[in-house]
Amino acid sequence: MSLELYLLGWTLVLAIVQILLPAMLRNQETGIEYNTGPRDEPGPPMGRITARLTRAQKNLFETLPLFVGAVLIAHVGGQEGALTAWGAWLYLLARVAYVPLYAMGIPWVRSLVWAVSLLGLILVLLAVLF
Repeated sequence: MSLELYLLGWTLVLAIVQILLPAMLRNQETGIEYNTGPRDEPGPPMGRITARLTRAQKNLFETLPLFVGAVLIAHVGGQEGALTAWGAWLYLLARVAYVPLYAMGIPWVRSLVWAVSLLGLILVLLAVLF
C-alpha cells in the first residue's frame, strides 16, 4: 500500500474520532435517555467545547471528500510521488492539530493550521493535474 493511502486511512480514523468527541460530550450534557430517544425536542444548548468540536468536525467534512478523491485519483492514475506524499502529510498533521486548537478557542493559529491543511490538499491536486 502506498504512503498516501496509508495516510488517507489515518485521516479516516481522525474523522471517526471527530465524530465521537462531540457525541460523547453531548451525551454528558443531555443524558443517555435523550440521546437514545427520538430527539423530537432540541434539548439543552450545546456546551462551548461541544459546539467547537462539532464545528471542527463539520469543517473537516467540508474538505475530506476532496482529499479522499485527490488521493484516490493520484493512486489510480499513478501520480504518487514527493508532492502527493508531502500533501497528504500536511493535510493529516494539520487536521490533527486543528482539533485541539479549535476546542481551546485559539484564534489565528487555528486558521493558519487550516490553511496548511488546504495547502496539503492543493499539493495532491497539483500532482494529479500537472
